Amino acid sequence: MLIKNWMTKDVLTLSQDRSMMKASKLMKDKAVSCMPIVDDDDRLVGILSDRDIKDASPSKATTLDMHELYYLLSDIKIKDIMTKKVVTIRPDETVEKAAVLMLEGHFGSLPVVDDDRKVVGIITDTDVFKVLVEISGIYEGGTQVCLQVSNEPGSLSPVLDYLKDNGARIMSIMTRSTPDTEDMKDVYIRLRDMEKPEFKRLKAGFEERFPVQFWAVDPVHRVVT
Repeated sequence: MLIKNWMTKDVLTLSQDRSMMKASKLMKDKAVSCMPIVDDDDRLVGILSDRDIKDASPSKATTLDMHELYYLLSDIKIKDIMTKKVVTIRPDETVEKAAVLMLEGHFGSLPVVDDDRKVVGIITDTDVFKVLVEISGIYEGGTQVCLQVSNEPGSLSPVLDYLKDNGARIMSIMTRSTPDTEDMKDVYIRLRDMEKPEFKRLKAGFEERFPVQFWAVDPVHRVVT
């Protein structure tokens, strides 16, 4: 899953010499929490977040009157408050890597840059959620079964053979190494809906043969915006 297939390509950017007030208004109007800052050649030089603006804004307890406050805020430039050391990612890198960088760095988004550090997109934690939702197939319904299998080669083959022989159709398969043992892994398989009698027989036989952890049905519906 490459960044270029999931990132937002139409990115709002500003130059570092614009005022903080301009940036704040634009971010509020466009409902974004951060904005890449570029130089005259559209190369990334920093990033501005709503947190940066909040930290640079006067306290509500200030004694300044409105004219003084307006003058003060209009004099603050983006370059004075932006974060200059920016963690970025390239469009040909993976969404998984972006997720790790955002998780470990406590970021809500990452600018996507090309080899010349020109901004070509941005990927957010919401985009990562979309990836998880899409690859899981949850919007298509079905049932998820979780089981533990060995990490040995071919350990999943009997599971897949049983599902195939019993008419089950697989929507997605995801795995996770179990934290308490190195020789086992959790496997999450989402199956398409079946007729109740067929599914009941499949489920009973499956539980006799394999170490099932749980079955789950998630009734969710896509929200049209």
